Amino acid sequence: MAKEKEVGISARSTLWYLVFVGFAVNYMIRINTNITIVAMIKQSETEFVGEVKVDYACYVPIGNGSEALTTQTEGSSLLRSRESRVISPEQLLLTLFNLDPQKEGFDWNDYQQGLILGAFYWLHWITQIPGGILARRYGTKLVFGASNVIGCWMCFLMPIAAYWDYRVLVVLRVLQGLICGLAWPAMHHMAGQWIPPNERSKFVTAYLGSSVGVALNFPLFGFIISWTSWEYVYHFCGIFGTVWYVAWLYFVYDSPAEHPRIHANERKYIESSLGITAQSTARREQQQQEQGTPWRKIILSRAMWMTIIAQWGGIWGLFTLMTQAPTYFNNVHGWNIEMTGLLSGIPHLCRMLFAYVFSIVGDHLLKHELMSRTGVRKMGGTLCCVVNGIFVFILASSGCNSLMATIFLTLATTVHGAVSTGPLANLVDMSPRYAGILLGFSGMITVVPGFVSPIIVGMLGNHTVEQWRIIFLITSGTLIICGLLYMAFADSTLQPWNSCEDLSSVHDDELKGLKISPPNATFPEKQEADDQKEDDSAALRLSSV
Repeated sequence: MAKEKEVGISARSTLWYLVFVGFAVNYMIRINTNITIVAMIKQSETEFVGEVKVDYACYVPIGNGSEALTTQTEGSSLLRSRESRVISPEQLLLTLFNLDPQKEGFDWNDYQQGLILGAFYWLHWITQIPGGILARRYGTKLVFGASNVIGCWMCFLMPIAAYWDYRVLVVLRVLQGLICGLAWPAMHHMAGQWIPPNERSKFVTAYLGSSVGVALNFPLFGFIISWTSWEYVYHFCGIFGTVWYVAWLYFVYDSPAEHPRIHANERKYIESSLGITAQSTARREQQQQEQGTPWRKIILSRAMWMTIIAQWGGIWGLFTLMTQAPTYFNNVHGWNIEMTGLLSGIPHLCRMLFAYVFSIVGDHLLKHELMSRTGVRKMGGTLCCVVNGIFVFILASSGCNSLMATIFLTLATTVHGAVSTGPLANLVDMSPRYAGILLGFSGMITVVPGFVSPIIVGMLGNHTVEQWRIIFLITSGTLIICGLLYMAFADSTLQPWNSCEDLSSVHDDELKGLKISPPNATFPEKQEADDQKEDDSAALRLSSV
């Protein structure tokens, strides 16, 4: 195998940075409406209850109906004036045509808000498997790039759609989710064309751009709304996505052979590294085509369904907190839009860091045989579901205590990071050969909470402390029940339907609990098997939601 000489910034490093930002862009599109909707809705700050004027959520009545009221939130500030400091082009256009610019906000009820927030996920699941197929045929550069940039360009239409009719906005969000669903499965194909086997785990850390995107974009959007108006969040998404896409077109190519500016030494190193495994990879794919995918056995597998159940509970909790956090902090605790964005983003940064640390702990336990593989996966499932559910239950009981609510919402989101070492990693343990198919099958089912949860929130209402308590109790119950089922019935052993001759020796050793010896030049296929399993496992761990 050829050794790579230092050539400055490598094409692989450039690819890593653009993939990292690309995943941040993908999640930027996904979550921008979660915070803009706080500023878009007409605020019904007070109402009469008897002879006392009270706030919708946390309040202290200080007199009769003719007097003002004071919120009870600790350390919170009252909502900032809805008057924008910078008028948007959409408002200018509406004023020009003598139409209502809706300066006080849209009069959408809770159910309509739930439809808008959940619409992104309605058809998102359909493109999970086609994304990988299209990337294999047309290249990841086209599929991943087009998926992201079209989603960003659609952001330019969001403000006009909102002013036109909320149903038009819902349709745009549905189409946006459908198109953006192609991005995630498409990327793994590019890794196989560009990244040597011993660098793949490092490369897929670029997928963490999704979590970083959430952590940074929530507070950024909050400041944009505070100093301009909510329309400019969508303008920013469209412009930033376009700038990224231009860089993507210029710097990224589907293979080293197609890259016009790659250094000869780097291209030789990549191709020689991948060339060692090309024949064995082709042979394995040929065997899979001949044998076919055991769909019936996969669908009837108890171990598979236990993993899906754990994923369902974890994603229900994650999506509920991620989607509703801005509205919750605003409606209940009266945080201004800047603080709402900051408090909504920090938990996702903590989640990313926790996932990284816990994965090190899990790998240490497995490497030194301190716990069985199934035990480690169950431990991860316990944290990401059961412990998560306990934190959400305490959040439901926090009432008007904003400090308590902030702490336990952050803790609940943080511990979900254990999913990367728990249920997600379980997929590759059950079947390294069909791990990609299992991930796609699981993703098609577990994306459902993404649109069901906002609809339920909208039906229940989200203005009073009691309504939010019910929402969080439902979330807590879902998490705990799914987690307990996973703890009781999960199985991380190699499943019988994962039959593959060129991997059998490796899996036999794993089933016996033996440590596999390092591969050497005498066994290139064993090297490929180990590298491929490491690659699949790392990708599954980092692609959590």
